[in-house]
Amino acid sequence: MDRRQAGLAALEDELARDLQRLTLPAAAWPAERPGPDGAPMPDVLVIGAGMYGVAAAAALTFKGIRNIQVLDRAPEGLEGPWVTTARMRTLRSPKHLPGIDLGIPALTFRAWFEAAHGAEAWDPLYKILNADWQDYILWVRRALRLPVANGVEVLAIQPAADHVGVTLRDAAGTRRLAARRLVMASGRAGTGGHSLPPGVDPALFPVLAAHSNDVIDFAALRGRDVAVIGAGPSSWDNAAAALEAGAARVDLYIRRRVLPQVNKGRGSANQGFFEGWPSLPPAEKWRLLAYLHDVQSPPPHESILRVLDRPGFQVHLGTPLRGATPGQGGGVALALGEGRTARADFLILGTGFAIDMGRIAEFSPFASKIALWADRYTPPPGLERPEIGRFPWLDAGFGLTARDPAAEPALSRIHLFNHAAMASLGAIASDVPGVSVGAGRLARHIAAAIFAEDIDVMRARLEAFDEPELKGTPFFAL
Repeated sequence: MDRRQAGLAALEDELARDLQRLTLPAAAWPAERPGPDGAPMPDVLVIGAGMYGVAAAAALTFKGIRNIQVLDRAPEGLEGPWVTTARMRTLRSPKHLPGIDLGIPALTFRAWFEAAHGAEAWDPLYKILNADWQDYILWVRRALRLPVANGVEVLAIQPAADHVGVTLRDAAGTRRLAARRLVMASGRAGTGGHSLPPGVDPALFPVLAAHSNDVIDFAALRGRDVAVIGAGPSSWDNAAAALEAGAARVDLYIRRRVLPQVNKGRGSANQGFFEGWPSLPPAEKWRLLAYLHDVQSPPPHESILRVLDRPGFQVHLGTPLRGATPGQGGGVALALGEGRTARADFLILGTGFAIDMGRIAEFSPFASKIALWADRYTPPPGLERPEIGRFPWLDAGFGLTARDPAAEPALSRIHLFNHAAMASLGAIASDVPGVSVGAGRLARHIAAAIFAEDIDVMRARLEAFDEPELKGTPFFAL
């Protein structure tokens, strides 16, 4: 056993003692419910085994909801973006954030890092390497023995009165599964897919163009001219990845004339915002959302410095993309602001993700029935922001709500535990800082909903409970 293995084994022993002292995971208490086929259903099916899926599953088991399944279409170790499509070298969040701790010191990232690399390695650490973060998430999953199945893809979801039906595909074929509740922990890409600017010809993909969240063969860009669109972190990191792979030239086109200067997201990453946002009135939430939408966030300075002095890099501020089409002589023809044109051998669009329930493939049978913010709130003049209106209007436990609640009550059985929850519940399902707060809220509300459904069984168990307290005393009368 090497030093790393020994350190992690010791940490797992410490975690086991902590959990034993806290009596966690709690004893299972929900009633067994048969599904449409007569077989017992899982209480909760979690889609996604990345950071938020693991956090959700752990929080549910801590509440005694242990009859769960977690599914992810990626192979083990490749869940989420950290070692696949995230091209930054380190996480953008500070290293001191606890991670998927759920209030237990032995589950913090720092505890894992010191066990894996030695306590002396913590102080010199600047920020968390992507690969370390992925290894940490996998360690939490294994240490808590969470029931995860990889290589399973969700094809369709169908809510019903007392369950959610799911069509799955894995190596054995296609099958159906039902669960009492469904948690979509599908990450940023699971909110409606890629956001693409108008005028970009779909025929460019995948040979001549890619979104920054796509798998990209950067080695194939060696000696080529690459155009990158966008001011956000992924644009700068993809530009760096292309240059580091040997691209001859990278031109970064940015609509803004001046980059945002302050990351307001970090200014709101505190317990006040995490715990207080859900109870704010809609008007106050909208005001904050509009402010954050307008100021935007800058790319990390590390991402800028990574490319700034590299030969072949050019940044073009105040240069919006008007269109991109296949070039007559090959490559990509770019139409830019003020009538300018340019060409590239390959185009990367760092334009973020859409919030669009209609573009979540699994939601297609019922997407039009999901209530959005635009259905529930009308902002005052001057604060109209169509992008905010496309967020789903969620209940206090991340559950979908229906445009016509009386007609579609089953939608609340689907919990959207990703960035699409931002408008309703704040940044507790978006990024690293809020993960434990969000998972705790999700588990509490699911537990309350299951208890209410099982109240007849709970009452019967209560009435049947007959452990005598006074046995052995003169007052024992049973």
